Amino acid sequence: MDEQRSRQAWRTVGWVSAALLALLWLQQILPHVDAPREVPFSEMLDRIEAGAVESAVLRGSEVVVTLRDPPAERTPSPAGVTSDGAATVPATAPPSPVQLRAMRRGAEGSEALIVALRSHGARFTFQPEDEHFWQPLLLGWLLPLLVLVGLAMLASRRLGQGPGPLAIGRAQSKMYDRGIVEAVTFEDVAGVDEARGELVEIVSYLKDPGRYRELGARSPKGVLLVGPPGTGKTLLARAVAGEAQVPFFSISGSEFVQMFVGVGAARVRDLFEQAKQKAPCIVFIDELDAIGRARAGAVSGFAVHEEREQTLNQLLVELDGFDPGKGVVILAATNRPEVLDAALLRAGRFDRQVVVERPDVRGREAILMVHARKVRLGADVVLRTIAQRTPGMAGADLANVVNEAALAASRRAGHAVEARDFEEAVDRIQLGLQKKGRVMSAPERERIAFHESGHALVARTVTHADPVHRVTIIPRSIGALGATLQLPEQERALMTRPELEDRLCVLLAGREAEAVVFGDVSTGAENDLARATEMSRQMVCRFGMSERLGPVSYGDPRGAGTFEARLGLDNAASLSEATLSAIDAEIRTLVEAAAARARRTLEARRSTLERVARKLLEVETLDRAELEALVVGDGATSARAAGDPGGLRA
Repeated sequence: MDEQRSRQAWRTVGWVSAALLALLWLQQILPHVDAPREVPFSEMLDRIEAGAVESAVLRGSEVVVTLRDPPAERTPSPAGVTSDGAATVPATAPPSPVQLRAMRRGAEGSEALIVALRSHGARFTFQPEDEHFWQPLLLGWLLPLLVLVGLAMLASRRLGQGPGPLAIGRAQSKMYDRGIVEAVTFEDVAGVDEARGELVEIVSYLKDPGRYRELGARSPKGVLLVGPPGTGKTLLARAVAGEAQVPFFSISGSEFVQMFVGVGAARVRDLFEQAKQKAPCIVFIDELDAIGRARAGAVSGFAVHEEREQTLNQLLVELDGFDPGKGVVILAATNRPEVLDAALLRAGRFDRQVVVERPDVRGREAILMVHARKVRLGADVVLRTIAQRTPGMAGADLANVVNEAALAASRRAGHAVEARDFEEAVDRIQLGLQKKGRVMSAPERERIAFHESGHALVARTVTHADPVHRVTIIPRSIGALGATLQLPEQERALMTRPELEDRLCVLLAGREAEAVVFGDVSTGAENDLARATEMSRQMVCRFGMSERLGPVSYGDPRGAGTFEARLGLDNAASLSEATLSAIDAEIRTLVEAAAARARRTLEARRSTLERVARKLLEVETLDRAELEALVVGDGATSARAAGDPGGLRA
């Protein structure tokens, strides 16, 4: 609505500006076409006596004559010389129609002029001096001035209602009316049942606030949606407005922060004024941390009189000042609640915090069902399998999966989106685009095949690793030369030390497979080493899984020089050199133990490793069934079947 109003305003301004320019252009050219040429009175008499004048108009103290066509030629006489000695009568008169204007000198000049006109047969008329004096005044001054004033008033009125240079102090919010927000309801939101249940009460209050007032209850002034990116916080806010059937104001926190001090505070005031006029309604502020970051003040040494802090102060004042009984509910979203100012989160401002988490496998299946309504699914598509294949994905990621699958089906000219399209879409999002045309030497392909076979074989052997879904040596655009994809059988909220150790073992198995087969290692294990080192650091510093250091949380020892550590928000700066050395030693011990365990596993199953690698070189991709057929019967499943997590551990 605001964008349409802004376009109409700019279109009106364009037409008015074009009309004004045309008027000014006409004003400039008209005098050159119609205005008479000034000449001395003596030249005027010479023209009349020479018979070159056809008609004359006597207007007040001046006379305007029109020359005949063609004018008579004459030679200038001494009377055609002005007092300053310059010749005023040309040898040949200018072409007709030409008007000459001269000023009369009293009654004697008028009598001489009338006698000359009569004697030479020229027509002449009298015109009052002030008959049309208003025309040049109106056309030359008043009309352009009125156009300019009208243009300024129109621009101020129209552009002040929407985005534009004259609306710098107005909130740049997008207002969705009831007809638009009703298109999004709770039926379009899936996978966040807990968060949706928290917001049902807000909808009930907006629909029937009188029932709450009778009991003396009031709705929360502000509701803060907290969660990772892509989990559906904005969609939830729009669904609340759609269910309540009230107007919905949407604005980003970054739009309040401007270069000029005071603009952000003015926009906050204007936003709340607009909301009060449309009450009951919902105001949604996305990325609240852009203006709600904790104020450092004297701690950081920076001045407090800056635009961001003035905007935050104004927001706090508005949250305190408006009456929730009018039906204005403030919804805000952030994925960084830890950086918000404490004054925002106290009771009476953002009273309620709703956590929007990443969905579990059932939630992902429900989200896929919502987005799959828009596509034609094949008979072999099982959304439960796709949900299991996409652990950790949020709602936006799953919507992208469905869209990529539809694009894959259209590329192959299919009539429906099949399971292979979803497999390609998930691989494309997680691993990147396939690069089958990339040329690699035979030794490189062989090393990659053994690397990925090592991952797959160890993952198939250890007890707590997720089952292998697919192994491939097809390069991907994100830099992966191959991939071993594991499919978790169930969602995990907690992980034990044996489970983490098994994951370390699988991560390091590719590098150890290269060492077992080729006697050396390559740069292909860079990502594996980084992930294994980070996991070991978390085990030692955060989870207390080190017998030497004990059950103590040390934070991140690499964060000692960060801004948070200098403010006292992290205890890493207080660690001694001995403790840091012990942490590094424990991390190295965990990584080396997992690598040694993976090597022993691969050396004990060298023949299976060779068989899997050769098959990969032949077909490039192995699914779960094909991998099971290659490893069955060699004892690779003995540890898993026996349930002995330590059978293959160092």
